[in-house]
Amino acid sequence: MDPIRKFWDAKLDILADKLTENGFTAHIAERGLDVSDIILNKIVREVKAKTISFGGSKSVVDTGVYEGAKALKGVKVLDTYDLSSSLEDRVELRRQALLSDLFITGTNALTEDGQLVNLDGMGNRVSALSFGPKNVVVIIGRNKVCLDIDQAMGRIKEYAAPVNAMRLKRKTPCAKTGFCADCKSPERICNAWSIIEKSAPKGRIHAILVNEDLGF
Repeated sequence: MDPIRKFWDAKLDILADKLTENGFTAHIAERGLDVSDIILNKIVREVKAKTISFGGSKSVVDTGVYEGAKALKGVKVLDTYDLSSSLEDRVELRRQALLSDLFITGTNALTEDGQLVNLDGMGNRVSALSFGPKNVVVIIGRNKVCLDIDQAMGRIKEYAAPVNAMRLKRKTPCAKTGFCADCKSPERICNAWSIIEKSAPKGRIHAILVNEDLGF
């Protein structure tokens, strides 16, 4: 077996136990392509979701979950990824998404103690993680694993945030230089932190650990 995959197999098993201890419902996917099956054919049915929404996440798109969810019959998708409407309408849709049956997103980081660490621009994603949607699914590529909260926050500010600013074509210093300048730009995407130590109520947050790199 590939030693790198063997290493992560062992590590993800331990992380799944940590997440379970913290009240999360833990799943392990060998590949990103397996994530869609876990969410759409298992979790959606288990929680009897009638409405699905999303937090901004490249992992949701790359695993096929976004397109797969839109194809589900009998399920209403609040498509917060659709940029064809006005900003005002898109913000309102994000507000409605906080009352969905199932909210699907990625995470900026996961500590080895099983804590989710995230930084948002608008705050809808971190809000949904904390409260609102009846159930939440978090897709976690192995590249998101960090030793502790300090390393997780460093990863976000030093890597994830600049890369996402570039992806979103934001007019921020980090989008030009790759370095955080703790800017005052109106297009800044680093505004609201969230650290989820435990899932409350127990089992509300489904954490899918993926033995592949996903997202930023």
